[in-house]
Amino acid sequence: MHPNVFVSADEIAAIRAARGQYALLDATIEADVVMMEAALGEPIETPPPGEAGGYAHERHKQNYREMMAAGLLYQITGERRYADFVRDMLLQYAEMYPALGPHPMSERQVPGKLFHQLLNENVWLVHTIVGYDNVYDALTEAERATIEANVFRPMLEWFTGEGAFSLDRIHNHGTWAAASVGMAGYVLGDRDLVEQALYGTDKSGEAGFLRQLDELFSPDGYYMEGPYYARYAIWPFFYFAEAIARNEPALDIYAYRDGILEKALYATVQTAWPDGTLPALNDGSLYMSVAAPGVVLGTDLVYDRYGNDPTLLGVARFQGQVILNGSGLAVARAYAAAETIPEMTWESVEFRDGADGEGGGLGILRAGTGEGQTVALMKYGVHGLGHGHFDKLGLILWDQGRDVLDDYGFARFVNVEPKYGGRYLPENDTWAKQTLAHNTVVVDGRSQNDGDRREADAMHADRHFFDGDASDGVQAVSAYARGYYPGVDMQRTVLLVEDDAFDHPILIDLFRLAADAEHQYDYPLHYDGVPITASFDLAGHADALRPLGDDAGYQHVWETGRASATGDVQFTWLDGNRYYSVTTAGTAPTEILMGRTGANDPDFNLTSEPLLVLRRRAADHLFASVIEPHGYYSGATESSVQARPRVAAVRVLGSDDAASVVEIEDHAGARWHVFVNNGAPSDGPHTATVGGQAVTWTGNVAVRPVP
Repeated sequence: MHPNVFVSADEIAAIRAARGQYALLDATIEADVVMMEAALGEPIETPPPGEAGGYAHERHKQNYREMMAAGLLYQITGERRYADFVRDMLLQYAEMYPALGPHPMSERQVPGKLFHQLLNENVWLVHTIVGYDNVYDALTEAERATIEANVFRPMLEWFTGEGAFSLDRIHNHGTWAAASVGMAGYVLGDRDLVEQALYGTDKSGEAGFLRQLDELFSPDGYYMEGPYYARYAIWPFFYFAEAIARNEPALDIYAYRDGILEKALYATVQTAWPDGTLPALNDGSLYMSVAAPGVVLGTDLVYDRYGNDPTLLGVARFQGQVILNGSGLAVARAYAAAETIPEMTWESVEFRDGADGEGGGLGILRAGTGEGQTVALMKYGVHGLGHGHFDKLGLILWDQGRDVLDDYGFARFVNVEPKYGGRYLPENDTWAKQTLAHNTVVVDGRSQNDGDRREADAMHADRHFFDGDASDGVQAVSAYARGYYPGVDMQRTVLLVEDDAFDHPILIDLFRLAADAEHQYDYPLHYDGVPITASFDLAGHADALRPLGDDAGYQHVWETGRASATGDVQFTWLDGNRYYSVTTAGTAPTEILMGRTGANDPDFNLTSEPLLVLRRRAADHLFASVIEPHGYYSGATESSVQARPRVAAVRVLGSDDAASVVEIEDHAGARWHVFVNNGAPSDGPHTATVGGQAVTWTGNVAVRPVP
């Protein structure tokens, strides 16, 4: 019976009856109608394979969007022209596809035939098969036979033959392959295809959809390639899960692995910044948000399949659309009936990483509500397969609706064909993945694991503790990264502190290094904005620039200035309408390097972004820093308030394997002591010896004013 993979006849009848009643549903249908009116007014185009990211690539992508929309609109409206559109387009593909060979511009990818990589062809089939399923009964037997024999069957033979590597891969490419093969199997009535999709091409269960659910998510639902790829990877996971639930309810796919799909959706939306964008972890960027189609799909299905959580209506408000099946209708109906829609505001949260949950994790500390939240994110999980970066203990700070300490993410202009075919740029490897490109310490000018992905994939950082309870105004996360540099162990503890003495939450960053021999430690801060003042000579290089180094990312940074300091280092910049200052304890002579990306970049592939590097030589060392938002600036009114920070000094009173104790002093002489337990995590009492005297505190961290 058709349709059978995404929507049923009963759901269609309910959607048809609900038109004009629910704003989100009407907006979604209207958007598809507008798109299809434009498409129906133009000739159908199925161009021969062309450039990756070029016209042919984008045309085939738009074709699958239109076929899926047309199929659903045919069901909802009953208008024959939509079914004819899908039929005519697929018959045109049927004339073209059998003669195609591997795409001529695959560039080391597993090739498709329409697209340069098989992944895109899998995505094409997932959406197209939904469109076909919805118009199936409107086609003649001869039309179906032609389409299946000349498009779907040869395509599926390619996916399960030459493309079997992708189908059996534990990776987002493998998930799209499994979804395309399995959904087509249900529509075509081919059990062999369904079993290959579920259990791998040899049906052993060592690969396939269920194995991907086992290995690609932590028990908390965190996707090992990071949130940018989660918003993409959950798309096929939910498409295929919905098809499985409708065709094989006995598999109880939504309960699989303790409801891992529900957890995957929450882990994706809860990593988002307050404005809905996703942090640029691993090969990610701020281009994407929870309005991505895969997250829309997951939000609606999770709402409907797992108990109607009203907090998801806040996500739906941001998305402004629903999917066109019973779950989308349920969200649209609940949204219209709700007296208030909750803000998309999440609490502080930690996600374990690794399939067994033992691969470190991701800690997110939040203070405030709505888009005015201050958020500190620290990454201490697994590498993340081919999309992973060498950035353990990396830190990102979000404030004022923007990244204040940011992450470069990927070096890529997605589908912009003139920029390297829209693929990853060479600088993705030579800069964006390198440790220097992130806010974490670089040892001896080398990237973690010396840039060896296989070595990095075999390791993970280790959680120390996470405390997201802000009842006392102090939240903290702490983790270790051991063995990423020979002979050097690293620990980072980040505290987000709300105190009446400060107008905004402050971030306390304690980065501890332990080694038997002296090393060069570079502490980079990737800030956005304009330098304002500093405790060191800000005079930059006036007439010449040179790279910071020869490799490991240093070759891509122009040295714009250099200074030295023997005491505290303080640097203030203006970003948006707020000033930010970092004050770092002067526990050792410091070399200050100011830089900007763009060196050794003849094709202008890198965006020009500033960074500050604090360099110290030591064996054991603690970088103790306070990052303080302060003041206000308005260009419109030409007003500036509190352009100087309140923090005057940061002092390390003691630091060893047991504890770190730091003192913060403001310009009025007020002082605070910061205590961090570096040993076994415990909520009980801890003691450290500072200056020959024992000090005691309760909990893993404490911040106390000094009388």
